[in-house]
This record gives sequence, C-alpha cells and structure tokens, in this order.
Amino acid sequence: MFGSSRSRHRITTALAGFTLFATAAALQVGTAAAPAHAATTYRVLFDDGHAEEAGNADWIISTSKPDPLSQDSTPSSETDWTGALSSWGVALQKTGSYSLKTATSALTYGGSSTTDLSKFDALVLPEPNTLFTTAEKTAIMNFVKNGGGLFMVSDHTGADRNNDGEDAVEIFNDLMTNNSVDSTDPFGFSIDTLDISSGYPAAISDSTNPVLHGSFGTVTKSLIADGTTATLKPSDNSAVKGLVYRSGYSGNTGAFFATSTFGSGRVAFWGDSSPIDDGTGQSGNTLYDGWNDTGATNAALALNATAWLAGGGTSGGGGGGGGGTCTAAQLLGNPGFESGNTTWTGSSGVITNSSGEAARTGSYKAWLDGYGSAHTDTLSQSVTIPSGCSATLSFYLHVDTAETTTSTAYDKLTVTAGSTTLATYSNLNAASGYVLKSFDVSSLAGTTATVKFSGVEGSTLQTSFVLDDTALNVS
Repeated sequence: MFGSSRSRHRITTALAGFTLFATAAALQVGTAAAPAHAATTYRVLFDDGHAEEAGNADWIISTSKPDPLSQDSTPSSETDWTGALSSWGVALQKTGSYSLKTATSALTYGGSSTTDLSKFDALVLPEPNTLFTTAEKTAIMNFVKNGGGLFMVSDHTGADRNNDGEDAVEIFNDLMTNNSVDSTDPFGFSIDTLDISSGYPAAISDSTNPVLHGSFGTVTKSLIADGTTATLKPSDNSAVKGLVYRSGYSGNTGAFFATSTFGSGRVAFWGDSSPIDDGTGQSGNTLYDGWNDTGATNAALALNATAWLAGGGTSGGGGGGGGGTCTAAQLLGNPGFESGNTTWTGSSGVITNSSGEAARTGSYKAWLDGYGSAHTDTLSQSVTIPSGCSATLSFYLHVDTAETTTSTAYDKLTVTAGSTTLATYSNLNAASGYVLKSFDVSSLAGTTATVKFSGVEGSTLQTSFVLDDTALNVS
C-alpha cells in the first residue's frame, strides 16, 4: 500500500532471540535444486543451441555432441577435438577433473534430459546469436540463483552472424533485463553497445583473486579484436567486480572481463569471442588464434574462470576468501518468516502477516519502519559459516514511501554482515515490487557472524522497508 502509515500495534509479541549453532542440526538446507559439486569432477556444459556456429564462428569444443569423448576419449592436443574452442575443452579434459558436454537443444532446468542444467556446475554461453526463449531465460537464471556458474562470452555490437537482427550484446542484455526471475540488474552490470577494434586490456592487481591467479596460471592481459566492454553497477549488486579493463578505463566503466554473483551462483562476463578462438575448427570457417596470442594470457583467464564458476577454484568473484570442500546448504533459520517470531531477533512487530504490506511469498514478511514518525527497527540473526565455503547472502526488498523527494534520503535501511556494511537503502529506492539483493560474504567463512537489518525513519512521512525470502547459501 503506497504511502500508508502502519499501526504500532499490529503485533505485540516480542521476537525471541535465537542463535544458530555450528552443528548439522542447526542448518536448514534449501529445497531448491542446486547443482551438486562432485568431489573431483566438475560438470561444464557448453551451449551450441543458439547459432554458435553461424558464419565464421565455430564456438564448439568438438563436433561430437553432446559428448566430445566420442570423437577422442583421451585428447592430448587441440586438434584431437574439432572446433574453435577445442583448446579450451581439451585443457579441461586433460586435468581429469572435468566432465564436458555440449547442448544443442533448448536449455532447461529441473528436467530429465542429459543436458539439463541441473546436471551441471557451470554453463558456457560462447557468443550466442539467437535470443533465449522465455523458458530458457527462466532456466538460466534459476540455475545461477541456485548455485550454478554462468560464463557469458560476448562480441562487439553488430556481430549478427546469422542475420536474424540479434547479436550477443542484445541477447545477453535481454537475458538480464527481460526474465521472469529477476530483471532488475541482477548481476550488477550491462553490456556496452560498442565495437572496439583492437587492444590488450590489462588485469587489475589482486593477488588473491582466483580468476586472475588460479591453478591454470596468472592473468596479465587479454585481447580485443572487435569486442565490447561492460558498465558495472555495484549499487545494484555489490559483488560485481571488474578484473580486466580496456586501456584508459577503471572502476565502473570499460570492464572487459568482470565477475559477479547471483543468489548462490557465480557469473563471469568476457567482452569478445576472439580470446577463446584457438584458430582450429571445421573447414570453411575463417578463424584466428587468440587463445595462444603471445601478447595476452587468454587461456589462463578462460580456464581459471571456468574452475571458479564450476566450484573448482577458491571463492572471490566479488572478492572473498575461503576455498576447499564445502557442503552446499542454506544457513538462515526461518528464512521466509513463515514460522513467525522465531529464530530472528529484533524489534516488536517486525515479523508480521499484516495486510498493510504484501509478502512476496507465503503470508509473513519482515516489515521495518513505516510509522511516519521517528522510529528505529532492527532484525538480526547469528549464523556460523563453515570454513572453505563460498557464501552469498540474498533477500528480496520492497521499499514503500510517502516521501516525494528525488534527492534526499530521509529514511534508511542498513544491511550488515559481521562488521561489514553491505548496503544502505533509503526512500530513494522506492519501487512497486520486491527486488532481489545479493552479496558475496565469503570473507566470513570460518566465523560466526550476525546478519542485521537496521531501519531508521525520520520524523514525518513514512517509509517501509519490507523483506522476504532471505537466504545465506554456501557452496
């Protein structure tokens, strides 16, 4: 209900404090179908169902589909498999830690097909040239939200290889802005409509980042040969991080390679398909060897990123710690508030089934502030995050306000995890519905930390901060 003040007496029962113990009995495991990470085998699906072989493109690891092992079960060189991405595939296969497949039909999640996304840890989209259907976008987004890794390899604007009116820039931006799961900048970046003719974008200095410094080598530079970049929006997703930048750019612009998280999953973006082209492939295609370009370290970048996305590398897409073995789980108790005033500690009346503000799912939500007078509400829960885990805190937020200003933040909601402030929202973030917020909190692995929401309202004109469907997923 837009702009309406709430009664102070909807619920008078105080919230009971409760701390989660670091035992298996205290963990509430989510019921969503999350990709299960095998002990030694990481499952990677390369897409070839969206014109990835159109024109001169040959973005496949092998002509044998879905299983490249049918072409050669023990490949030792890039030519043992046929495709411009064969070097990528063979390098992973030779480690003995990866199971690779190629999808040639519609992408699904939660189905029974051998290439259903629920059977994989990471999905590689190497310059798709046809739009994903509504059902496919739902499948991809839910796959990532529930723990999957998504590798988006774009190309320059206008690279419409099959002449259907769509290029990879438009297709990826459509995926991120026109899906049924979260269309409000879920990954924290958008792809620029640019055609950058050439360059060697440089990696940032971050010795702890597993994508730049992983088991496959150290990344120093990449290659642009008609490509594009991304604009980062950390206010939408604080986990987004640029790792490789176009010359002369830094911060939120000119990111040639970027990572982020969504839900409990991971995302990587690369602005050109030239770096993954190994120069080999099917006859009739004009290919170039960017994979082995001596001025860049493209192979290390592709392989380290694949390992990180699939769970084979340590955490750190948005900058975190951890690494090692972790059992996937959802750690927050009463995450959707449907058990009422349990598990969480906070102000009286915050967890409520009042009809004044709608829950996103179920009947209950957490409603902070909304009184139209000076007021402070808090809500918190202590949680133990196991060592060796990648951890993501997520929640849905609806901000409803009677404030009319477009420039002054009178009422604020601050989100913290441990001693770290993750985000601050205000009356300026008002929107008609719930928006998913997601934060990488992997740096808290091995500690017991308090997740806390603090809402402070000014003296006049209400602002309501309404939360639902929280989660702290580890993998």
